[in-house]
Amino acid sequence: MEISEHKEAPSVIDRYYTRWYRTDLKGNACEDHCVLQHSNRICVITLAETHPILQDGRSIKSINYQISAGCSRLKNKVSGKSKRGGQFLTEYAPLCRIMCTDGVEYTIFSCIRGRLVEVNEDILKRPDLLLQKPSTEGYIAVILPKFEESKTVTEGLLSRAQYEEVVSKRANQQPEPC
Repeated sequence: MEISEHKEAPSVIDRYYTRWYRTDLKGNACEDHCVLQHSNRICVITLAETHPILQDGRSIKSINYQISAGCSRLKNKVSGKSKRGGQFLTEYAPLCRIMCTDGVEYTIFSCIRGRLVEVNEDILKRPDLLLQKPSTEGYIAVILPKFEESKTVTEGLLSRAQYEEVVSKRANQQPEPC
């Protein structure tokens, strides 16, 4: 009897979510974001593997969901099945600011249009989750696109293959890698 090699089962993320990417956000090299889109329209905003925060053993000093004097993503309150009351976000709406211990600050953007369902308050208490498990427990926020926009919400985002192509082109362009 021949024993076949067992392939590792796909993760929950790989099984139930489609990964979409936005690269070089607002013209900032390598500041890449990932949108995990579930078939039920829910989108989870995370850092892409290539984001500078996840590189070179960086550590996080603070995470701030206070976007401006009058706007805190922590004050977002939703109710009901359609998540009424959630803050409406455009593609370039800031979600939070992350300050690294080396003094560099990064703004994380929503990447898609929709209602803010929740922000991940766990990363405020445990910023290491963002570094260790960026696609799962270290996510930034959850956004629900409008139903009528759910099919077009990923226009302008890159598929996994397109993202990998961008990353490999960056690696081949020498002077300043990310």
